[in-house]
Amino acid sequence: MGFNPFDEKGIPMDKQIKSWSELCTKPYDPQSVHPYTRTRGILMNGIEVEAAFFYHNFHRHCDDMELRRQLSAVRRLEQQQQKMVNWMIPGSESTLEITIGYEQLATDLTACMAKTEPDPYVKLALDFALIEDFDHLYRYANLMLESDPKRAEAILKDLTEVTPGRPTVLEHQHPFDTVRKFVDFKRSDPLTRMHILTITAAEQQTMNYYMNVGNQFSDMTGRGLYQEIAMIEEQHVTHYGSLIDPRSSWFEMACSHEYNECYMYYSCMISEPDERVKKIWEQLLESEIGHLQMNRDLMMKFENKDAKDMFGKEFPTPTVLESSKDYVRQIISTQIQYTGDRSDIVPLKNSESKDRYFQYQNTVNAGDFIPSQKVISNAIQKTGQDYRIETNGPHPIEMLRDRKSSVSQTELIKEMMKK
Repeated sequence: MGFNPFDEKGIPMDKQIKSWSELCTKPYDPQSVHPYTRTRGILMNGIEVEAAFFYHNFHRHCDDMELRRQLSAVRRLEQQQQKMVNWMIPGSESTLEITIGYEQLATDLTACMAKTEPDPYVKLALDFALIEDFDHLYRYANLMLESDPKRAEAILKDLTEVTPGRPTVLEHQHPFDTVRKFVDFKRSDPLTRMHILTITAAEQQTMNYYMNVGNQFSDMTGRGLYQEIAMIEEQHVTHYGSLIDPRSSWFEMACSHEYNECYMYYSCMISEPDERVKKIWEQLLESEIGHLQMNRDLMMKFENKDAKDMFGKEFPTPTVLESSKDYVRQIISTQIQYTGDRSDIVPLKNSESKDRYFQYQNTVNAGDFIPSQKVISNAIQKTGQDYRIETNGPHPIEMLRDRKSSVSQTELIKEMMKK
């Protein structure tokens, strides 16, 4: 029998206010924590931040004072939950260590979603950004060589490889070519909707994090790398956010957000090996059921619609993080040459927007300082080769197998145009 949050009691909203001691969650042990416990925390923090932002925007576009008070109440509770989740990160973890967790999440979450995504267009969008985030992990792991040569491996624990994806230098596109077609949420599979809302929140949190921590590095390569990848995260948030159906009403969006939070806390709960953290996911699931019930009542009051009719009789297949090395390699080997072409995703040589792509590339990559390239040449200079974890064999793209030299932007583009 599946789980349906509409059939559950949950925790009433007036019973959800917590004390400071309840909010100040005990952090995990960075040495023994399971990698996916860490990444689940990063993911749910992003989903809670998205909920807080959404309710602020709903509130600012609403003139009914009683409704504004209801939105203020649920927003306060979402903020509480964000504190509980994000405070699991220990103060002893560095910005770069946390970043490795962010990119492991981006890689394995996106791969897990892509493998189960029923909509071919949405699957293509997931695969496209997957191998870009995978490349970011490679760049940050090489930056980590400066402080701790083995730390990335200790964080990832053999679940995720470290090797080039679509090279970051090639990822920069003109804004026009990052906007995708929106999905019809009234006709789409509920799993597709959950995937879109989840990945948008996750990528937005990554964008927000890099926007705020990148200037904390003293060396120019580190500062530049965060800046360059933060700009790609902006592309990704546009890429995924544009899949959301803009025709949904505020009340439909609110119910979708709450249903997705319930779905993701349920997914975390059933896959969490740490019993202490599992109880947190269970408690927050119960709280989110209360939020969903409130929004169901509001939708019925203001639109005379039942939110239950928007979804199936039970949750879609849960989103459970798992190692996806072979899948990531498959997408690298078949789609590394893809780029955006208006709302389409096509091989670079087939793009009708090639001139716009090349113009943008030549502008942002002008000069002799491209941080994502510089971090690799620095690693090669320091150790004689770049940092990689290739447990499943040599790189699937021949020109990216050489660990002792960094392939230039010009060489990369020339190769991509052949495919």
